[in-house]
Amino acid sequence: MTLETRRVLITGGGTGVGADLARGFAAAGADVVVIGRRRELLDAVAASDARITAIVGDVTDEADVTAVFAEAGPVDIVVANAGAAESAPFIGTTFDIWQRMLAVNLTGAFLTLREGLRQLDGRGWGRLVTVASTAGLKGYSYVSAYTAAKHGAVGLTRAVAQEVAGTGITANALCPGYLNTEMTERTVANIVETTGRTPADALKALTRTNPQGRLVEPAEVTAAALWLCGPGSDAINGQAIAIAGGEL
Repeated sequence: MTLETRRVLITGGGTGVGADLARGFAAAGADVVVIGRRRELLDAVAASDARITAIVGDVTDEADVTAVFAEAGPVDIVVANAGAAESAPFIGTTFDIWQRMLAVNLTGAFLTLREGLRQLDGRGWGRLVTVASTAGLKGYSYVSAYTAAKHGAVGLTRAVAQEVAGTGITANALCPGYLNTEMTERTVANIVETTGRTPADALKALTRTNPQGRLVEPAEVTAAALWLCGPGSDAINGQAIAIAGGEL
């Protein structure tokens, strides 16, 4: 598969899945723009491939998102990947945690997809991809705000898919389980700190949700995203695709 004529914008592109997506799309021949808040991380990703460029921006800020898309120039594929997770029992979930989780995981997806569609509208081809989570398809304890935001992101993507159907543009969500990324490392550290478990036991508690008994690799999410943007994917629209070893 080649994406040599395509230009891709990826939010949250400085680490984890976002960085892997950037390298994967660049390897497939696409020109890639990575967006994030930390310049040093974005520059490190951009340095890995001449096809990747970096722009600093905050997906929770409407003016920032508009400016980022204007600077990036016309894009064909938009990946709303930026996200964050915080855990707390539901009764201990503060309003600030709630607001932060909605801001980055849902409002960020909304602003990214909306600006992306404004660019793609009327061009006859385009791809909108939301990186959500299995938390957008089921409930998890101690991450109620994150779960609510990811459910919202999946619902948003499905709604957009209905509006773009028949235009040559598709909108889909990818829903990985626990990933082998920095975010999961922080989750493990939080479990260790709050429960006194060993890191190995904390990791086992996370991988237990996956019938394959392992973390999902970022490259597996990238492979699914490339498939959604490649030949033969035109009929895939409005889907929330679990990448979780059979968890759902």
